Amino acid sequence: MSGRELLKDKKRIVIKIGSSSLTHQETGRINLTKMEKLVRILTDLRNQGKDVILVSSGAIAVGKETLGIRNRPSKKAVKQACAAVGQARLMMVYQKLFAEYNQVPAQILMTKYTMINDISRENAQNTFHELFDMGVIPIVNENDTVTTDEIEFGDNDTLSAIVTALIHADLLILLSDIDGLYTDDPRQNENAEFIDCVEHIDERLNSMAKDSSSLVGTGGMATKISAAKIATASGADMIIANGEEVGIIQSIMAGDKKGTFFLAQKDENFKLLDYISTKQYSNKA
Repeated sequence: MSGRELLKDKKRIVIKIGSSSLTHQETGRINLTKMEKLVRILTDLRNQGKDVILVSSGAIAVGKETLGIRNRPSKKAVKQACAAVGQARLMMVYQKLFAEYNQVPAQILMTKYTMINDISRENAQNTFHELFDMGVIPIVNENDTVTTDEIEFGDNDTLSAIVTALIHADLLILLSDIDGLYTDDPRQNENAEFIDCVEHIDERLNSMAKDSSSLVGTGGMATKISAAKIATASGADMIIANGEEVGIIQSIMAGDKKGTFFLAQKDENFKLLDYISTKQYSNKA
């Protein structure tokens, strides 16, 4: 029994989608067709009585396109300016699309300080729970406009896992640009083998994640393995799947064999705050 057949019964689901899944590769502009379908699927999950959280990248990408900046900026102030413009536009699109299905979204922007500080962490947790009670779908992103190196999460794979642990979700779906976890980068090694299920994150997986040749996906496989450690230790199952077609969310929830399935391995000694306080994060995807 793989456990996939039980996914339909999950009650609190976090779904992370990256910038590449929300924009057209050729132009960098918002892919409205894909966003509309994503919104429809999330609303339908909410209509089933499930708590749904979307961790959405895309603020810098959308802001960059809006401001006519061709290349990804390297200067932090420019990135933050792009994020300020892009986040507002991204949420405007989400709000309009959700309104079509009579669903209310909410914006939650976080930094690592939100989690490290006891008061702000409790406030964030209480806000999530209140939104769930109201039937609202929270849309989460890192607060790129104000983050510094000291208080940034660094990537939304990690942020989504932290949110999963914070709100005691029972499933995390990471939508990436690859079908799941492989023994090597399948785009460079035709003999790379697909890994259907991971019961335990062992040293072999850790070494694969550290190997630069296997850093595949939007945020790199290293960030996804790191996210899996947080999510599974907190008691949630996790799936890495290809977000090119967002309808894969429905297939996953139906128990179909899509993506790599990481089985929950709840650790009674796991402390999220200790992990956040000591973990060093990479650049945001």
